[in-house]
Amino acid sequence: MDKVVRQVILASQPNKRFVGLDELAQVVLFLCSEAAASITGTALPVDGGWPAR
Repeated sequence: MDKVVRQVILASQPNKRFVGLDELAQVVLFLCSEAAASITGTALPVDGGWPAR
C-alpha cells in the first residue's frame, strides 16, 4: 500500500507528502486567534500544493 501511495497518489503532489494533522491544527489555531481577526470570507487551502500540479 505504501508503494502505491508513493507512486500514484503522491507522484504529482509538489511536496511529496500529505498534510499532517499537526499542520492542519496550526492553521485552525491561527484562524481562532486574534492574529486572524480580520480574515473573513476566504478559502484557505491546506493541501500541500495539490492544485499546482
